[in-house]
Amino acid sequence: MLPRTSLGTVGLVIGGLLTVIGFVAYATDNATLNLVGFFYGIPILLGGLALKAAELKPVELSKPTIPEVLTLREQSATPIQNQIRKDVMRYRYGQEAHLDSSLESLGLSPTDEERPVLMGLRETSVDGAYALILEFDSPLIPFETWLKKQEKLEKFFGPGIKVDLTELEEDQVDVTLVAIPEESTSV
Repeated sequence: MLPRTSLGTVGLVIGGLLTVIGFVAYATDNATLNLVGFFYGIPILLGGLALKAAELKPVELSKPTIPEVLTLREQSATPIQNQIRKDVMRYRYGQEAHLDSSLESLGLSPTDEERPVLMGLRETSVDGAYALILEFDSPLIPFETWLKKQEKLEKFFGPGIKVDLTELEEDQVDVTLVAIPEESTSV
């Protein structure tokens, strides 16, 4: 639950409540509550505002995951697939975009303006293997550039992953991370 909760919102609510209590206590001459409101409420409120300003909202699943795929995820998802899924589906702070450092390392984000934006993700089965599909809006990076980076993508996301690229529309790219069954990787 905590990864799906905005710490900025929590800070704003608690800080705002304590600050209001502090002002009411000041007006009613209650020194103890006055101190709580001013010494705790205002800093928590300001911290909540700072977190809200640096907040990156979680990416949502574009389609619900069916129970068979959930079972497949538990059995065969790689640690990298699980880490990516968990990281992009929670609030992040101090980052410009989801997977921004990864895209930069892969040469798919020459500038902040050109960086593809992760719009959604979904989980599915590809030939009986677990697959995590990252849905990017990529208006300034052509699909041909993605194709040139396919081998680098496979190396970057680690052993046990096959990367498939699909252009859905002109500016939409799906990056499918398919878990390779273990018997295939040991040959």
